[in-house]
Amino acid sequence: MTATRLPDGFLVGHWTHPAGHTGCTVVLAPGGATAGAEVRGGGPGTRETDVLAPSSAPRDVHGVLLTGGSAFGLAAADGVVRWLAERDHGHLTRSGVRVPLVPAAVVFDAGALDPAGRPDAAAGRAACDAASAAVPGRGPVGAGAGVAAGKLLGPEGFTRTGIGVASDDSAGALVTAIAVANPVGEIVAADGTVLAGARDAAGRTRRTVELLREGAAFQPPGEGREATVLVCVMTDAAVDRTGAWLLARAATSGVARAVHPVATPYDGDVVFALAHGTVVADPFALQVSAAEAAAAAVRDAAPR
Repeated sequence: MTATRLPDGFLVGHWTHPAGHTGCTVVLAPGGATAGAEVRGGGPGTRETDVLAPSSAPRDVHGVLLTGGSAFGLAAADGVVRWLAERDHGHLTRSGVRVPLVPAAVVFDAGALDPAGRPDAAAGRAACDAASAAVPGRGPVGAGAGVAAGKLLGPEGFTRTGIGVASDDSAGALVTAIAVANPVGEIVAADGTVLAGARDAAGRTRRTVELLREGAAFQPPGEGREATVLVCVMTDAAVDRTGAWLLARAATSGVARAVHPVATPYDGDVVFALAHGTVVADPFALQVSAAEAAAAAVRDAAPR
C-alpha cells in the first residue's frame, strides 16, 4: 500500500452530530466524475444509484454522500446538491440551471432511532463546508460516528468502528477508498485475525461462524441490529462508465476479504467508484488496486 492521499479533483468532508451518535460524509468531485456503483447487500438504502448503471445515459456525478440515520439520513443529500449548485457545479440545463448529481447511501446507526438527531440538509451542507483535499478524519466521525461491527450477540456485544481510508497505486494510478464499517459480521485482518466483532459475556471477540456452530442464531433485525458497509473508491485514472461500474464491482471483493460474513440479507452494502483524471492504467490492474484499497479502508475503520 502507498501513503494515503486523495486523488486530484476530489474533496472529502465530515459532519458529526454533537452527541456523536450519527453523521454524514461527503465525497465531492466539483469538476464532475465518471461513476459506477455496485449494490450487494440485501437491505440497501440509496438515492440516485440508477443513474450510475452502465445502461443509463453517460453523465458525470458531482459528489457522493455516505450518511447515517437510515432512510431519514438521505435528506442530507439535498444540502449537498444545493451547496454544489450555489457554486455553479452540475449539469447545465437549457434554462441555465445547474443540476448536480449526488448519489447517496445510508447506514442504520444509533442516529436512526433519534428523530431530533438525524442528518438533514443542513448536515449535508456542513459536510461540504468542511470538505478539503486533505486525508479525512478516521474513526467515529462523519458517517462512521455511530457504527459498530459484530451484531450476532446483540448491542451489548458490539465493537465500535468508524470511518477508514486507504490508498493503493500499484496500477500506476492512485486509488483511494473511504469506508464506513457497520457490518453484521466481523472485520478481519489479512491473516484472519479479528479486528472488530461480536464480544461474548467474557469479553472475548468471537467469529460469527464459530458462534453459529455453537448454536447462536441471528434474530431478524431489531433496534440496533441493522448493518451495512459503505465504500467510495476514487481514482485519477481515465475510466469510462462501464469501467467505473467494473471498478466498483471489483472493490466489493476487497470488502469481502475484510468482512466475514459479507452482503447478508441484513446488510445494505454499497460500493461507489468515482474516476476523475487522465492517468492511463490497465483495467485489470486498476480493478486489483481497487480491491486492495477497499479491503485496507475497511480494516482501517476498526478500532486502533
